[in-house]
Amino acid sequence: MDETHGTFLVTHADADSAVLRDVETGQVHTLSGNPDLAEGEAIAGELAPEPPVEATWELREIDERRSLSVEESEEPPTSQEREIAAGQGVGEVTRTERAGIGEIHVLTVPPERTEEAVAEIRADEETLARAARYGVERVEIRAEAGIVSVRYLP
Repeated sequence: MDETHGTFLVTHADADSAVLRDVETGQVHTLSGNPDLAEGEAIAGELAPEPPVEATWELREIDERRSLSVEESEEPPTSQEREIAAGQGVGEVTRTERAGIGEIHVLTVPPERTEEAVAEIRADEETLARAARYGVERVEIRAEAGIVSVRYLP
């Protein structure tokens, strides 16, 4: 195996090791130690396999490190997000770029499943992986009956 350079989500961290997931490929890398990483962080850097077995990895270089958060806002979706939702069917997702950095995802769900959808998004590891991939630090979820907006913000 060779070194790999990329952006990784720390999916598990304890005193003895850490698990990183490449946010582009989905490949999982178990580190042989924990160089002070915390679950939910995004790390851009270089990993290398540890000899002789090369079953675990070593974090050789950190180019960038960000703490990621997922928050539920008390604010409802914006008027733009409501307009997007009005033009799509239940179960559809529309992705739009934000001015600056990040994205906004607008989902339409059955109104009675809105709270359940918000809980699933908050708990989904992929929500943090997207934030890491987009280069942002904060995910804000806004919802009202039938509409959920997921805002990936700097």
